[in-house]
Amino acid sequence: MTRGLAARAAAVYLALRAVSAVIVLLAVNDQVPVESWTGPDVDYVDMTVLWDGSWYRTVAEQGYPRELPLDPTSGRPSQNAWAFYPLYPLLARGLMGVTGLGFPAVASTLALVCGLGAAVLMAGLLAERVGRRVALGAVAAWAAFPSAVSLQLSYTESLAMLVLCGFLWAVMRQRWAVAAGLALVLGLTRPIALPLLAVVAVALAVRWRRRRECPVSGGEYLAGAGALVACAVSGLTWPTIAWAVTGSPTAYTDTMAAWRAGGEIVPLKPWLWMSEWVFRDYELAGTYGPVALAAVVTTIVVMVCGPWARALGPELRSWCLAYPAYLGLVLDPFTSIFRYLLPLFPLLVVLLGGGWPDRRPRFLGWRTGVLVAAGVVGQAIWVFELLVFVPPSDYPP
Repeated sequence: MTRGLAARAAAVYLALRAVSAVIVLLAVNDQVPVESWTGPDVDYVDMTVLWDGSWYRTVAEQGYPRELPLDPTSGRPSQNAWAFYPLYPLLARGLMGVTGLGFPAVASTLALVCGLGAAVLMAGLLAERVGRRVALGAVAAWAAFPSAVSLQLSYTESLAMLVLCGFLWAVMRQRWAVAAGLALVLGLTRPIALPLLAVVAVALAVRWRRRRECPVSGGEYLAGAGALVACAVSGLTWPTIAWAVTGSPTAYTDTMAAWRAGGEIVPLKPWLWMSEWVFRDYELAGTYGPVALAAVVTTIVVMVCGPWARALGPELRSWCLAYPAYLGLVLDPFTSIFRYLLPLFPLLVVLLGGGWPDRRPRFLGWRTGVLVAAGVVGQAIWVFELLVFVPPSDYPP
């Protein structure tokens, strides 16, 4: 990757973070002060520790509970810090010790810097497949995405994106040992590590097919197997640590269930329930919802599998299939789903028309401008509707 590409990607990212900062500042007046989150007066830095940011602050300042707190009514584990992965808050804690600054300032700055690194890596790995212009357009659309505001809040999205982009670049270059190490790091960053297994499996299959023209050494066999094992281990690392500390083998899953409808993790069904809820004002909600959900799934599959995405290569395409499938199995599609869409950045290349292997994208500038403008409008909606909370229904614990 050239310095010029890196500089342009950094400039695009920082410019759009400045836009996001303005939106957050405009929302300050709408945020009701709550002492457990903001103190008596609300400013920009206070806005960065709302919602999940407050949990990461708890981890950074107090650590994790050795015993799971129980709900007095149901007797089940209640919401607690074990749902939040440790790498980001522990890095923030270390920086707090070095700088003497408080969590809000340190954590939001850490997120901003990690997002900058992710944007630069993203531009580099995409440029190798689809060219510099499309890569920069995709970085701009990603940095303007409605939930991209979280890249400068006290959330783990930025760090996870940095590690993910590094992992995908390593796999694309067949640096199996590097990919294995980054997979293990991602397993302590966000609960999105298991789909990496499919990406490595596809990459290894592609490498195996090329073995006659480029023989595979014994060391490469071993490194590839190590990458597969590391991806599997990374998805189990944090639940295992939670078990070891609390003594409960289901500490992590019980904690995650505390945030779910009905207090349990049910694969796939929550997506059906949510699709019907979206159309709840219509008599045929039970029909419209599933049809709309099927349309979303079909759209993703068509976007990834069509010739318009061939230039992305098998690694990025497999990620864009494995990751949504994983979300369907483990995630309830509520407000956090918008942040979970950020790792699907390769699909932006398809929307820009840059995924054809033998065609130059048409109207690239216009397409990029439309996606950026729509994203900024979406950011305003995300901030005022989801980041700002309205008591008492949204009141924090």
